[in-house]
Amino acid sequence: QVRLVESGGGLVQPGGSLRLSCVASGITFSIYHMGWYRQTPGKQRELVAAITTRGEPKYTGSVKGRFTISRDNAKNTVYLQMNSLNPEDTAVYYCNADPPSVVGYWGQGTQVTVSS
Repeated sequence: QVRLVESGGGLVQPGGSLRLSCVASGITFSIYHMGWYRQTPGKQRELVAAITTRGEPKYTGSVKGRFTISRDNAKNTVYLQMNSLNPEDTAVYYCNADPPSVVGYWGQGTQVTVSS
């Protein structure tokens, strides 16, 4: 059974930092490109950062230079270090494979709220 469990979200002031974690089970984690996605009410889920099986990252333009994605295959975990957060980063953050269709399952996500 596939499980993706995200954690690390919370309330942070503008300019602050958070580190998200996602533990995967039920899949051979190391063979999947992985990504962090986010969604706000009324909008489609968007990919904000991805990392290949070889550890090569890519980012959407709005987070480039502020977010860092990494993975630990020994722990079946993918991370997202988020710095210089701003209110536009407020969303529910999810991890999944890239593309997500290869897994076909979404976890509960973790809420990130950036507000003073």
